[in-house]
Order: sequence, then structure tokens, then C-alpha cells
Amino acid sequence: MISRRRALTAGAAGVVATGAGGLFVAVRDKPEPPSPPSLNADKRVLWRNWSGVEHAYPAARLAPSSEDAVADALKTAVAPVRVVGAGHSFTGLVPTSGALMTLDNLYGVARWEGDEAVVWAGTRLGALGPALAERGRAMANLPDINKQSLGGCLGTATHGTGKALKAIHGDVTALRLATVSGEILDCDANQNADVFQAAKVSLGALGVITQARLATTANRRLHRHVWVEPLEETLAKAEGRWSRHRNFEFYAVPFTDLAASITHDETDAPATPRAASTDDAFLEVLKQLRNLTRFSTLLRKAAAKALLGSAEPEEAIDEGWKLLSTERPVRFNEMEFHLPVATHLAALKEVVAAIEAERPDVFFPIEVRRIAADEAWLSPFQGGPRGSIAVHCHYKDEYDFLFSLIQPILRKHGGRPHWGKLHSLKAADLAALYPDWNAFLDVRRRLDPEGRLLNPYLKALFGV
Repeated sequence: MISRRRALTAGAAGVVATGAGGLFVAVRDKPEPPSPPSLNADKRVLWRNWSGVEHAYPAARLAPSSEDAVADALKTAVAPVRVVGAGHSFTGLVPTSGALMTLDNLYGVARWEGDEAVVWAGTRLGALGPALAERGRAMANLPDINKQSLGGCLGTATHGTGKALKAIHGDVTALRLATVSGEILDCDANQNADVFQAAKVSLGALGVITQARLATTANRRLHRHVWVEPLEETLAKAEGRWSRHRNFEFYAVPFTDLAASITHDETDAPATPRAASTDDAFLEVLKQLRNLTRFSTLLRKAAAKALLGSAEPEEAIDEGWKLLSTERPVRFNEMEFHLPVATHLAALKEVVAAIEAERPDVFFPIEVRRIAADEAWLSPFQGGPRGSIAVHCHYKDEYDFLFSLIQPILRKHGGRPHWGKLHSLKAADLAALYPDWNAFLDVRRRLDPEGRLLNPYLKALFGV
């Protein structure tokens, strides 16, 4: 057995340089996708999302430093007014020809109410972890990355993994919402209750959340365990692992018959900090295997098992906010749907089979998670727990197959799309998936009757 780090580093070097026994040479990487001009004809500056698939040239850029300034901007700025966080959404939620607003000046913990933290919506999750830890508290769960703003997480129903753990918005007990009328509404289960249930997941279509009150947990150390095993074994044991572990997720790796599994469990053991990430090396191996052996699935699987199949597990123990999220420096585009538990793994098997039959260019692993239910009107997890399937492709690769090949499978199995990930569903499709869809639209019309917050993407989504 060799360490996973040594296996990946040696594998990447060997594949990139000469391959097995000098039989292969690395295929030249694809060129960068073309970038829009940094200035348009009106000399407006380009805004672009993280993966590069969405862009805009806003007429105004706003960075308010107070709630009152947010409310005033919503009332007076050139429409449509859209808010941007980290730009990690792949859909057209942010692009606007009007005003683009950042909440980066509204950050940090505003105050504590017992063990609940009132947090400014511009706070990035990566900064919120240590801020809560200073008081011995933590968020119950974290998503796969921690670059997002809290407001962006709530707007798109961002989540982590864990059978008993809700998405981020599920721990919101109250919020403050600035509206286009210039008002700031206090919302919770008793005050403006309908707005509260609508605003917890609202795509920035009701107003701008300025603060959210979050339930927190004790800041416990977690034991992180990462290992590689045959995908068939992972599928057979997945349900038991979701029941047994605080956090469990796995990555099904197409064209390898392998899966990488990750668990996190509470522990009182002393900290053993997490080693530097090997994700870049892992992806480089998979990409070069794709480039060199795409003419033969059998050869690709054999090479992958030889390079990756004997990797030694990795362990780390530290505070949860240091372990639950991961750096993702390699850009990608992504489609993620949330499916009923009963159809979750069956849908995954179909997705893997479809990719291996029709898309030899795919090399990114498929992320598989489980999320507890909550009651927010546009939460994908409303009404029952859901299992997520997230299909990624390299930002330089063509991704239309996500719509033509993957989305039909996920929809057939009752999937609801992640609001920040690629999908092509519109109002009629979504109304059939969400029991409170029309109630949400009623609140949206009441709070923004002129559609000052609606860009073309949201108009199509809501049927305006």
C-alpha cells in the first residue's frame, strides 16, 4: 500500500510525462474558452461568474455599507438590481444591465442572542467559521466549498451532506429583508411569517437579506476519513453509512469503477490537522487518463485502478469548520439535482452508465450527498429528505450534454434542481415540483410589483 498523496503525485507525473512504460505521451490541453471583452461598447466593465459561463456589463456597481443604504439602492438604483456574492452560481441569477450590488461591506457577526448568531449577509462562510469558534460555537454543517456569502447560500439553498443535517437555510430562525419600497422587514415564524418562509430560499427575487439569525451548535472536533474503494461496494453500503455517520458523501468516478468516500464524525481525540489537498493531482490523473485512453474504456478503467485503486486512506481530526469544506481551484461547470431518497442511488447508476456509454470526454467525479428536510417554500428539500447528484465537467469542456443526457434522467427520478447549478426548467416545470410555488409568486408580486429585481433569467424562471 502506498499513501494516496504519493499515488496521486506519482500517477500525475507518470501519466503526464510518458504514461505506462513510455507507450503514451500527454495530449495537449484544450485552449482557454474565449473571454468577453473587458469593456463593452458603452465602456461598462465586465462581470463574470467563477466558471466563466455567465457575464454582464452592469450600468452601476453598488457596495452599500448599511442596511439603509441597501434599502435606498433597491428603491432608486437603475433596474434590474441584482446582488452578487462569490459568483459561484452557474445559472443566470446575477447578470444585469442595471445595478449590481455586493454586500461585502456588511459582514461579520452583528450580535449574539443566546447561542444564536445574528450574521450580516455579506459574510463569507470561510470567515464565519472562525468568528463563531471564538465563542465556542459552529454552524451545524457546511457546503463543499466555503467561498460563498451567507446571503448567496440562502438564496440558492446551498447545502452540505448528512442524513440528519439541513441545508444552510434550515438553521435560519429569523432574517431582515430590505425591499424595493425602501422598507426593512423583520421576519420569523411569527412576524411576516409568509415572507419568512418565502425569503429563506428566494433567489434574490423578494429583496435583499441583510441579516440572518442562525442556530448554532457546539464547536466540536470532527474525525475526517477519506478512502477509495470499488463503486459497487460504496453503493451497497451507502444507506448504512448515511445512517451511521454524522456526515457521509462519496464521489463516483466515471470510467474507473471506483468511488472516493468521505465521512466526518464527532470526536474528543486530539487534533491531527488535515494535510494539503491532493484534489488537483487526482483530477490531473483523471484528465490525462481521459486524454490518453478515451479510445478504450477497458484500458482507461485498468489504468485508473492501477494508479488509484490501492491508495491508502487519509485521516484528519480538527474543528468542523476546518474540515467540512474543500478548496476547489480547478474550475468546472455543474448540474445538480435533489432526488427523493427512494430513487437517489438508482438515478446515480443511470447517470454513470449514460456517461460511460456516450461521453468519454467526462473525467470529473460525480458528487453524491444526502440532506435532511425543511419547510422553506422553494427549498429543494421541502417535504422530505433528498439525495443530491452533482455532475461536473471541466470548464474547458463542452457541457451541453448536461441538459440533453443528464437532466432527463434526474427529472425522470423526481429531481428538483439546485437553484445555483445548471438546469433548463421554467415556471411550468417548477410549479409541478413545489407545492408552495404559487404562494411564493404571490409574495414576490406583493414585494416587487414592478419587477425591479427580475433580470431576464428570473423572468423566464417565474413566468413573468
